[in-house]
Amino acid sequence: MADEIHVPELGESVADATVGRWLKQEGEPVSAGDALVELETDKINFEVEAEHDGVLESIQKAEGDTVTVGEVIGTLGEGNGSAPQPQETGEETSGEAAAEETPEAEAEAEPEAQPPAGEANGHREDGGGRASPSVRKLAEEYGIQLSEVEGSGSGGRITRDDVERLIRQQGATSGATSTPEKPAEPETDGKPQPAPQPAAQNGRADLEERVRVSRRRQTIAQRLVESQRTAAMLTTFNEVDMTAVMALRKRRKESFQERTGARLGFMSFFAKAAIGALKAHPKVNAELQGNELVLKHYYDLGVAVSTDEGLVVPVVRDADRKSFAEIEGGIADLAVKAREGKLKLEDLTGGTFTITNGGIFGSLLSTPILTMPQVAILGMHKIQDRPVVVDGAVEVRPMMYLALSYDHRVIDGAEAVGFLVRIKELIEDPESLLLEG
Repeated sequence: MADEIHVPELGESVADATVGRWLKQEGEPVSAGDALVELETDKINFEVEAEHDGVLESIQKAEGDTVTVGEVIGTLGEGNGSAPQPQETGEETSGEAAAEETPEAEAEAEPEAQPPAGEANGHREDGGGRASPSVRKLAEEYGIQLSEVEGSGSGGRITRDDVERLIRQQGATSGATSTPEKPAEPETDGKPQPAPQPAAQNGRADLEERVRVSRRRQTIAQRLVESQRTAAMLTTFNEVDMTAVMALRKRRKESFQERTGARLGFMSFFAKAAIGALKAHPKVNAELQGNELVLKHYYDLGVAVSTDEGLVVPVVRDADRKSFAEIEGGIADLAVKAREGKLKLEDLTGGTFTITNGGIFGSLLSTPILTMPQVAILGMHKIQDRPVVVDGAVEVRPMMYLALSYDHRVIDGAEAVGFLVRIKELIEDPESLLLEG
């Protein structure tokens, strides 16, 4: 009897997920603990594993489908984790031999043994028996005859990649490879039509690549648009002289790393400076809930980390209670987990204020977008030598532009400017961070 494969609990405030990709195909043997399918949420990706040895009997949700907690996405049949053998067993062989010798036995067995029209040995002549329902559906939408597709999957099964490759070839030849037996469907037949492919019209489809947008990337896009639509977002700028911090870091970084095991970067200085400025301007560390402003007297700093699938913002908890080494170590650990796809939901929730550093990519100036429901975000940028006036004389100093994007519904311009000025003061006098941060 087959066991249903359900969508597991996704975590607090996460109700649904997107089927990213099936790691096993229908009919493929699996062992307990094998990853069957990858699910994408707006925060993390995770794999659903097989609970016991068996065979992936059916796939009920295709790649790109939205699924909810507890929903059935497939079934796992009985088996020992080894590939099924299509060869006939000894009993079947002897039974068939007896049937050949006895006409009556052959006549009696014929109604049950006769396969459905168009099928033989469990495979349909059109190739459909070698493909999952989602692959058959894709082939039908694009007029692909599965009997003409050479399967690259286990046991010659036709995979989604096989069909998509043929679709691209059709596009490159402007439909020259379409099967003539399948009549063209009218554009207004009421059925969902394939996405338009303008490249096919100019013969350059072979130079384009179509990549499915991940659930995380879609959610990032939605939230960025929501942030700009919901908040009265405004950005104010300032610049900070990095001379003192760079000199201190140069003197201390080797001994710091030997003593603590953590690399002394710039982020810990700005984290401490941000905490000092947040204490001086508590509205910047707040959240607007309806007609109430929730002032937060704890400091969970979100640190933006770039990954292959988009930007994530893991959170350093109680950053005000952490030392420089603990902040640096915490950020480094979260960055590694983010890039290896090992972040947990609790790593990404509950931040009160966010810092993003576009300077590591060479950005000189930018306007960061709020991470809702937070009301402010600090943007760091590239350190660049520039001429500045110091005590009436022009000197070349390592300067960094700072940007504070904020929700003007909560924070007034004067408070936003005062917040940035306080960060500037603390960074330019790093010893004060021991007292203020």
